[in-house]
Amino acid sequence: MSKKRIVVFTGAGISAESGIKTFRDNDGLWENYQIEDVATPAAWQNNPTLVNEFYNIRRKQVLEAKPNAAHQALVKLEKKHQVNIITQNIDDLHERAGSKNVLHLHGEIRKVRSTAKSSLVYAIDGWEVKMGDNCELGSQLRPHIVWFGEAVPKMDEAYSLVSVADIFIVIGTSLNVYPAAGLLSYAERKIPKYLIDPNPQNIGSVENLTIINEQAGVGVPRLVDELLW
Repeated sequence: MSKKRIVVFTGAGISAESGIKTFRDNDGLWENYQIEDVATPAAWQNNPTLVNEFYNIRRKQVLEAKPNAAHQALVKLEKKHQVNIITQNIDDLHERAGSKNVLHLHGEIRKVRSTAKSSLVYAIDGWEVKMGDNCELGSQLRPHIVWFGEAVPKMDEAYSLVSVADIFIVIGTSLNVYPAAGLLSYAERKIPKYLIDPNPQNIGSVENLTIINEQAGVGVPRLVDELLW
């Protein structure tokens, strides 16, 4: 079997089966919080204590979650092929499952960064960051998250990965959040494409697209077995 370059794009659906909820589950609310109150630069400016508390709760939730069958299946795929995962998710379940090449478009919940210099990024062991926890420059640490209204700095890298893929797999995302939703258009027209989602929407006409109407925990292991076979 020749080694393929497989790019996998994952969204909230793959993490939901590990118990991590998303704001789209609750009519625009994220765990009973309004998005504009906790996930925008203005929210941090107006009430950093609330925002910090919100992400502490999210971080604790992520630490209590475990990778599921879909995460584990992608690790299995990586043993035979070159697999790059591009994710909209801020959790580290892909890494904890064993995936080696993970590109986080929207940041990482288990990291914080300086409010004075965005390149100063720190991994943290536990779940709690306190107001008054500062970077080496003396500025408050903020969640290492791309908030609504902020640029997505790794999009060019994601576009490059997709453009040279031999196979493109989309798992558990509505493909409604831009700019990430535009990734599909960067895949070569003739390569096999797969969408694994129980309720796919607004896909339009995509050449060589196979839709698998399953939850990630069922559909991903099944597809991986087919690709390995």
